[in-house]
Amino acid sequence: MELSPLDPVTPQLAKAVGSVPEPDSVPGGLSFEPKWDGFRAIVYFDGENVEIGSRGSKMLTRYFPELTDAFSRLLPGPCVLDGEIVVPQGAEGSQKLDWEALTARIHPAASRIALLAKSTPAMFVAFDLLSSGDDVLLDAPFSERRERLEALIGALPHPIHLTRTTTDVALARQWLVEFEGAGLDGVVAKPLLQPYAPGKRVMLKVKHHRTADVVLTGYRVHKSGNGVGSLLLGLYNGDGVLVNVGGASAFSNARRLELVDELAPLVRRDADGEIVAAETERSRFSGSKDVSFVPLEPSRVVEVQYDQMEGMRFRHTVQFARWRPDREATSCTFDQLDRPIAYDLDGVLV
Repeated sequence: MELSPLDPVTPQLAKAVGSVPEPDSVPGGLSFEPKWDGFRAIVYFDGENVEIGSRGSKMLTRYFPELTDAFSRLLPGPCVLDGEIVVPQGAEGSQKLDWEALTARIHPAASRIALLAKSTPAMFVAFDLLSSGDDVLLDAPFSERRERLEALIGALPHPIHLTRTTTDVALARQWLVEFEGAGLDGVVAKPLLQPYAPGKRVMLKVKHHRTADVVLTGYRVHKSGNGVGSLLLGLYNGDGVLVNVGGASAFSNARRLELVDELAPLVRRDADGEIVAAETERSRFSGSKDVSFVPLEPSRVVEVQYDQMEGMRFRHTVQFARWRPDREATSCTFDQLDRPIAYDLDGVLV
């Protein structure tokens, strides 16, 4: 069996758990490693040519010429690597991952790609080895794959890195707290005896979970045309301006319909009784996507669960927790948010 970008491997996945698990919770024990917040990537190197596949098997090769060049020059032989593409930003001694800079790398113009490859170069953090030379390692336990990965790339220079691992659960729990300050996303636990399982959730992931009280500013209609698809959320900045910080979704069909009636008194209308037209700001990812929404009077407060912030916005879609009728909307400011203590990215890398 040969692993090839013509028949891409689907990366194995992780299921979320509430806390870092004990090593003896699975037969053979667990290996812990940082959870990198970037683009999942399967790197195919046949000794001459490089292809980089995404989690969904879309080829990312053209967007990261500096990495394809590095793989061609530095990898000692044919191999298939599983890892993460990330973009570090900041001065030496205070670097962290920059998600916005990473997403900006996906651009249709070749000239822009070349410019960004120099101004915001990416690096690759490897955490699994799927083949080496003629050996396909999918059926090998993770302990063996990790040992061979260390031997293959452990001594390679930047921009190719090897993620660190530990079997010490206390250290893994320390990483969960400290490494967030460098822009990482949590901790992953891998069964040491587990073969590689494409597309299956055999790993465990622990992410940061926090709550915040935010202002409900509007809602988008569900793609079916019926009910509320997502709630739009805001926080007040230091100048008293209500800033869009993201959205909450994942409601049941019944709840989507209930929310339309529940929020009807808050819908903003003009003098003729018509709903005020409103759109969220477009981005390069919006394309022709409908960005219209139903604006609401900013008077209702909702408590949400979130994992982390990216600038002035929630990094991912947040989860609705409960209404907070005891809170005034104007009291919902950025000051309430829990910001991680800064941690230099160099302290995370091996």
